[in-house]
Amino acid sequence: MEKSKLGLLHTSATLVPIFERLCKEELPGVAVFNLVDDSLIKDVIAHGQLRPITARRVVQHVAAAEDAGADFIMVTCSSIGAAVETAATLASVPVLRVDQPMADRAVAMAPRIGVIATLPTTLEPTADLIRRRAAAAGRAINLTARLCEGAFDALMSGDAAQHDAMVAAALRELATQVDVVALAQASMARVVDTLAAEDRRVPILASPPLAVEYLSTIL
Repeated sequence: MEKSKLGLLHTSATLVPIFERLCKEELPGVAVFNLVDDSLIKDVIAHGQLRPITARRVVQHVAAAEDAGADFIMVTCSSIGAAVETAATLASVPVLRVDQPMADRAVAMAPRIGVIATLPTTLEPTADLIRRRAAAAGRAINLTARLCEGAFDALMSGDAAQHDAMVAAALRELATQVDVVALAQASMARVVDTLAAEDRRVPILASPPLAVEYLSTIL
């Protein structure tokens, strides 16, 4: 029997090995291929928003993944989530935002939810998704969105240690105010592993493992 085929669309090549490892562990019977276009996220950051011309290109990439034979498509960047939802209405195979399983898990776990990001262009799409998933589930939530200002610039300038320290400090503070924290960017997940046990007083959710775990239940 032919394997199911999963198409992954990334806006950074750094995410390819992360998802390859997760898929190898969780989806051993699924054939996985990757499409990468980092100009998408660069355009979003440069303009501070997802422009219609960029959203149209996301839709085209999703169509290309379907043409390549994907039975299921996942887009691994939260900043272009709105375009992913549009693409899903035009595709004849299922299309998933990487942060949807995380949003659903957070909504199911607790009413006081924190969302943290280093980019405003990622923070608001994920926060908006959590609010909409909560409404769809009929759950009342109290959402606290926190932008870790300066951390992304530190990372881009090559100071990963400063980025990690700023994210860790923001996580420690946010954990005192909410019942669960959702990371709006997959790049922040490595910081969680550096936190002391007392600083991880609430669950901290990252989208990649939860998304692949979700795919393992349906593929």
